[in-house]
Amino acid sequence: MEKGDTAPDFELSDSTGKIARLSDFRGKIVAIYFYPKDFTPGCTTQACNLRDNFAELKKNGVVVLGISTDEVDSHKRFGEKYSLPFELLADVGARVSKSYGVFVEKNFAGKKFFGIKRTTFVVGKDGKILGVIGQVKTEDHARQILGVLEKN
Repeated sequence: MEKGDTAPDFELSDSTGKIARLSDFRGKIVAIYFYPKDFTPGCTTQACNLRDNFAELKKNGVVVLGISTDEVDSHKRFGEKYSLPFELLADVGARVSKSYGVFVEKNFAGKKFFGIKRTTFVVGKDGKILGVIGQVKTEDHARQILGVLEKN
């Protein structure tokens, strides 16, 4: 997936078990951030950066959706513990992560496994990708998202 492509629609459960679809947000700018796992240091830093800058993102018309392969219950606990003001979506079978090309083979400490490559897609009001952030700075991610908007 790259700039100019139409973002694949999806249906995933949010932290309350309610179904969320990308198409529900047509007419809005959506930052879909794929992250590896709830409660890990990098993912917590990233989520808290988005939380701390949420007012600025919202002022710029950005809806934030976090997606990982964690279960709904994990998302609920993670969101509550860190007072996250945006939805976390459960992609348990990695179907959506695969469709966006972010479920990849990884290598950690000599062990190979499949998991999510931390990536954010900024989707425009028309459903087309405005930008892809592949080198996410967890401590400054909101600024990266706003930077995509400035370029468009």
